[in-house]
Amino acid sequence: MPTATAMLEPPPESCPGTGTEQSGKADACAGCPNQAVCAAAGPALPDPDVALIAERLAGVKHKILVLSGKGGVGKSTVTANMARCLAQKEDVSVGVLDIDLCGPSVPRMLGVQ
Repeated sequence: MPTATAMLEPPPESCPGTGTEQSGKADACAGCPNQAVCAAAGPALPDPDVALIAERLAGVKHKILVLSGKGGVGKSTVTANMARCLAQKEDVSVGVLDIDLCGPSVPRMLGVQ
């Protein structure tokens, strides 16, 4: 998969992304200076950790995913409040996985920095 440094120019907004089946082949790629770079990379390889992750999560009975395509909408607040509410039940174990690339706020919200 090409890296940002391998790109000749920043990708256009309509870019299907690198490492996909459509990389360098989609209609949006026509005329893009990065077309050959993206097409040569081919589709992304399967993640070798998927099986391990699935095995480790197999014992987790319920999983709740909080996500949004936009920042600043309260995902961390909803997650922290939901975890606190669920943890009030004595027979329930609650875990929170915060995958925030811009700065994890959940540890701060839960007081476990």
